[in-house]
Amino acid sequence: MTRLTLWLISAFLVASVLCIPVQARDLSVFGWVEWVDLMDGEIRMKAKLDSGAANSSLDATEVERFRKEGKRWVRFTVTDPETEEQLTLEKPLERNVRIVRHGGEHQRRPVIKLDICLGDRQQEVEVNLIDRSDFIYPLLLGRSALEDIALIDSGATFQFSPQCKNDDENGDDEE
Repeated sequence: MTRLTLWLISAFLVASVLCIPVQARDLSVFGWVEWVDLMDGEIRMKAKLDSGAANSSLDATEVERFRKEGKRWVRFTVTDPETEEQLTLEKPLERNVRIVRHGGEHQRRPVIKLDICLGDRQQEVEVNLIDRSDFIYPLLLGRSALEDIALIDSGATFQFSPQCKNDDENGDDEE
């Protein structure tokens, strides 16, 4: 074999290896719409998994910022899509985010941390609170919530039911 032939074969092998996907992290493949449990299964809702969105948003009404023991908190109402029951929740305010809407107007939204269960993955994610009643899905999970747990199959929906176990079910609670 000539040097050129050996070089071409070597180049081809290197290029072939570089094209093989390497799974460096333990990621699950979810559909672009999935069921998600919130607050240890108190509420189950449909979520749109959106890699085009940097942040996550939760449908919340009656959003009110207040102070509790000198710290910033937010009170808001979430509607359970299955029962239509309205739950008023209070969470520490993590920060505020400024969102630029398609029309160019800006919104200032409160951001909280919320435990979600997506498939068998329990994850604390930051979500901003906004009235999403005009949208089909009450929860939008963006890249920041999905980056360490999920790949999205844009042609699939409802690949997994939430199956997270809380501490009581794992037998981890102290007696």
